[in-house]
Amino acid sequence: AGPWAPLAFQLAGLVAAPTALSYAEFAARVPEAAGEAAFVAKGFGWQGLGTVVGRLSVVTGTVSAAAVLRGGTGYLLGLVDVPFALVAVVLGVALTAVAVLGVLESLALAGLFTLVEVCGLALVIWAGGTAEPVPVSTVAVPVAGIGAAAVLAFCAFIGFEDIVNMAEEVRDPERTLPRAILISLVITSALYAHVVWAAVRAVPLEVLGASEQPLALVWQAARGGEARFLSAIAVFAALNGVLAQIVMASRVLFGLGRSGGALALFHRAHPRLGTPGLATVVVGLAVIGAALALPVSVLAEGASSVLLAVFVVVNAALIAVKRQGGPPPRFQVPIGVPVVGLILSLGALLLSLSG
Repeated sequence: AGPWAPLAFQLAGLVAAPTALSYAEFAARVPEAAGEAAFVAKGFGWQGLGTVVGRLSVVTGTVSAAAVLRGGTGYLLGLVDVPFALVAVVLGVALTAVAVLGVLESLALAGLFTLVEVCGLALVIWAGGTAEPVPVSTVAVPVAGIGAAAVLAFCAFIGFEDIVNMAEEVRDPERTLPRAILISLVITSALYAHVVWAAVRAVPLEVLGASEQPLALVWQAARGGEARFLSAIAVFAALNGVLAQIVMASRVLFGLGRSGGALALFHRAHPRLGTPGLATVVVGLAVIGAALALPVSVLAEGASSVLLAVFVVVNAALIAVKRQGGPPPRFQVPIGVPVVGLILSLGALLLSLSG
């Protein structure tokens, strides 16, 4: 996408926005831990399809967590000289243990990581925004490149749909969850666009594209000197993403187990900790395995494609629910919103698969 990379992130956010609104309404209608699985089952009256969608959600969370774990490990290796596999395994095991320990502990740690992460991103935006801009050749707008970049960038927006899976551990979920979904999407869209703008402004594109530590590179190009502290902040950001996805995917498995069958063994909470221990351990091990086996780009593209497929089905399910009528929830959107969400998600999915 070249210097148009910030536009790719904005397009990805626009594609996500109608679906985020659909999730917000479903969260008010069906506040259950299974999230998308419960939404689809309610919309189409077909538990089997809901189970398939729930399993896809688990795959998405696992694969995206693996991508972030692999990226965070790369940043950490810039600070310490340790084998990659050892670092990935130790980090993955530690985060899984925190997720098993308790939801309050997990979210408190995630909140701390988020604070550190946002401070680091603000520094990157400031550095890139005050740097001498690099010269950019005037060429035609790379429409295909922007589209492909937007599909890849869509992986960065994985997260707002995770919120609905915490419904059974939230006070007043019908009111809290829709607000949380929309606020998170607005904040992250703004952060992503500004960070990418700062990066392409401060660093030559070919250098930026070849870097394993792009945030640190932006700081070095703009301010000079060491940028090890940014690598450390990037590690915190990665840990945040991995922990959130492990917590989310384990809740989906827990919710799917409610329906019985082969997944019934996951519908068990630890008697003292109150967390779905077995589901959390299984997801954590899968995250570690995928991080060791596949590169970041493959993981990110795979997570984006699966998530887009889930978004298509969820939007279709909300259309079906709205056509059925019934009492309105505390938060609702016009039927045109899930229609647009379905069209945009399907278009992005087709573009992803054609690439």
